[in-house]
Amino acid sequence: MAGDIIVLDLETQKGFDEVSRDKLHKMKISVVGLYSYNRDEYFTLEEQEILTQESIFKDAGLIIGFNSLHFDLPVLAPYIFTSIENLPSLDLMVEIEKVRGHRVTLNSVAEATLKEGKSGSGKDALELYRNGKMEQLKKYCLDDVRITKEIYEYGKKHGKVLFRSNRDFRVHEVAVDWGKFKAREKTEQETFPSSLF
Repeated sequence: MAGDIIVLDLETQKGFDEVSRDKLHKMKISVVGLYSYNRDEYFTLEEQEILTQESIFKDAGLIIGFNSLHFDLPVLAPYIFTSIENLPSLDLMVEIEKVRGHRVTLNSVAEATLKEGKSGSGKDALELYRNGKMEQLKKYCLDDVRITKEIYEYGKKHGKVLFRSNRDFRVHEVAVDWGKFKAREKTEQETFPSSLF
């Protein structure tokens, strides 16, 4: 049986002014936002809930994110007892970068493809966390999950997505083949305690 396909986004307790990009595991999670295709449900996990819900990640057939390979998964790594290299992943940003030769932002893809932008920024999310506004933070994080999910579904259906360039301010089309990323079967995986704390 194929594992669940989940869409992932997370927010952190610290920003890049506090933690260097080569030590993402020290940023500490404030909230993880998820969508489960099997459950057809959006939900969040706060930092203290992640260890008890590790099976969500370990048993996933496919984890979809935007900049997840270079940000979300390395930040998540200390919280799960499975190497992030073992997690089956589809990073939409990386796939677009392979075609275009440069990175694009989630907002630039959302505005051009879905005709709507993000509801805030990473700095806004940090402020919400620092001010204890967890419900607003969860709403913001789940909004990014929804946008990522809708971009994935658009690309899978149409074989392309759009983005607005911050270089020439024009909308560009990017051919994508996200349908080739299938959910893997549930299997026993090698696990080990994380030493990144």
